[in-house]
Amino acid sequence: MDQLSPTEFASVVTAITSAFGDPTRREIYLFAHSTPIGVTASEVAEKFDLHANVARHHLDKLSAGGYLEISTERPSGGTGGAGRPSKRYRACDENMTLNVSVRQDDVLVKLLGRALGELGPDRASALAEEVGIEFGQEMAEAMGEQSTRSFRAALHSVADALSAHGFAAHAEKEGNSMRLVTEHCPFGEAVVEHPVICAVDRGMVKGMLGTLYGETRVDLTSAAAGSEDHCITAFDSEP
Repeated sequence: MDQLSPTEFASVVTAITSAFGDPTRREIYLFAHSTPIGVTASEVAEKFDLHANVARHHLDKLSAGGYLEISTERPSGGTGGAGRPSKRYRACDENMTLNVSVRQDDVLVKLLGRALGELGPDRASALAEEVGIEFGQEMAEAMGEQSTRSFRAALHSVADALSAHGFAAHAEKEGNSMRLVTEHCPFGEAVVEHPVICAVDRGMVKGMLGTLYGETRVDLTSAAAGSEDHCITAFDSEP
């Protein structure tokens, strides 16, 4: 197999990571690929200013897709290399093929939108939010965070977790309140045709905040399906 040119390699990386729906993951893969000995989650977290669990999530996604391989090594030095072993993530192959499959996520999201449309707006919205809440709870539990924390810290953790799932989210203060802004929707065009899918976002935020902090009223005030190019999840006031 001939080695890809830098341009071809960049095209493949873009295709691969666009399938994951997160531009940060592209940069993380390039970083891992450029480091022969591989990278650790803490190194990625430091370089890209991420929570360690978010960095690990990106690396595990790339590993699950077959683009990184994982090895476990004990630290060198000391007495017999004693210490906690660390996971290192290395690029699997210098030579990558251009066989990038059709995005299955696109097909599934289209199917989801069609199915929700058949249920009617009220039931579809309730179901989408229920699924989002359950998924958000699972995400928060997987982060291993403590539930006794400030609302602001919890919201920043929620933003990091959403970004790891392709939402490009950040938390910001507006007056006396906090809000969550997402500048990219991984559901793509399906949201324009089926705005009810936005209830999944709302549910995910509810589920994560409920686990990390406590039950919080969540109001998705504007969405990419409307005139805005981003979504804003608002909270009446900081609890």
